[in-house]
Amino acid sequence: MENNQDSRQRFAALVREHSHSMFRAARAILDCDADAEDAVGEAVLLAWQAFPNLKNQQAARCWLLKITVNCAYGQRRGQRRVVYMDDLSQAAGSAPSPEPSGLWDAVLRLPEDQRLAVMLYYYEDLPVAEIAKTLGVPQGTVKSRLSRGRERLKALLREEEAYGF
Repeated sequence: MENNQDSRQRFAALVREHSHSMFRAARAILDCDADAEDAVGEAVLLAWQAFPNLKNQQAARCWLLKITVNCAYGQRRGQRRVVYMDDLSQAAGSAPSPEPSGLWDAVLRLPEDQRLAVMLYYYEDLPVAEIAKTLGVPQGTVKSRLSRGRERLKALLREEEAYGF
């Protein structure tokens, strides 16, 4: 039986290794960085509480991402209509900010289900089977979301190129 210090160090190393992936997964679901950070924080707490029960260390990445995705969805469900300060300035009559450009910004403009599948597949290099397990959907659903996401990304990037965004 390992001591508590060893367990803490292994958990900290695991979180450090996968923190960017956790943030990207949460950000793919939530509308702003601050909300994604909150979801990751909650996921780290829940993961720490469940860490003694983790049997397969090779599945730790998928396990952390699943907890993060669930926390992000839970946070979004719990939110009421939130008006961000950027939205207030536009409503007050200021000039609208330009559309974001670049691949990541285009990914963030995808519908949520496609955005999450694309992010996990291309940014986190998860195989379709692990994405299906993480999201709790069939593999065929993941494949169709990826296909639709790729088509939508092509259209968004062509649009950016055509209009000079």
